[in-house]
Amino acid sequence: MDQPVTFPAGRPAIRIHGRKRSHRLSHQGQELLDGLLPILSAPLDIAAQDPKSLFTGACQEIWLEVGFGDGRHLAWRAGENLQIGFIGCEPYVNGVAHLLTHIAETGLDNIRIHPGDARDLLAALPGGSIGRIYLLFPDPWPRKRHHKRRFISPQNLTAMARVLRPGGQLIFASDSADYCLWTLMHMENHSGFVEVAQEPEDTPVTRYEAKARAAGRPAHYLCFARTSIAI
Repeated sequence: MDQPVTFPAGRPAIRIHGRKRSHRLSHQGQELLDGLLPILSAPLDIAAQDPKSLFTGACQEIWLEVGFGDGRHLAWRAGENLQIGFIGCEPYVNGVAHLLTHIAETGLDNIRIHPGDARDLLAALPGGSIGRIYLLFPDPWPRKRHHKRRFISPQNLTAMARVLRPGGQLIFASDSADYCLWTLMHMENHSGFVEVAQEPEDTPVTRYEAKARAAGRPAHYLCFARTSIAI
């Protein structure tokens, strides 16, 4: 179910994600997209007022995952932190259907989904409304001419810094050493973040990370805290 993207003023229309659909969805997957997704969606106008109001229960704070893939990490994280409201951004239709299947099977009620470009949601969210952002294994766009499509950019860092509360964390992971160096370079030049040591976490290995390990590409995790400097 491809949805039109509305570009907020000033947001460059550069494609930063890959394909939006792969194999044909199962009948169940299509039914979940048609029936459950509208219930669990994160409308930008509501998120712009108060993202906590997207959830039926009380939330201590809101965490965001940019590009959740098949939703395995997001679903696990939500199940381990029922007091947190999670918003997942993912334009890949098959990945959204996979996450919806898991939600339907488990009854998790602390996940909301933005099935489109994360930049639209970042532009809509109030400042300081997010406690943590996960950016795990984004497309590294390895060819130099495609580096402009990498999610880590001065503009997107400023957008994420704006919505993170002071002390909030941005957790980045990649199996691309070049992308990690790129991220560190951009972070060093951005006043909104400072690198911090990440506490060890017992997190599930995503399908992508497992493939990377099998190919001999270890994953690198980086953690950055939002400074108190105004953006």
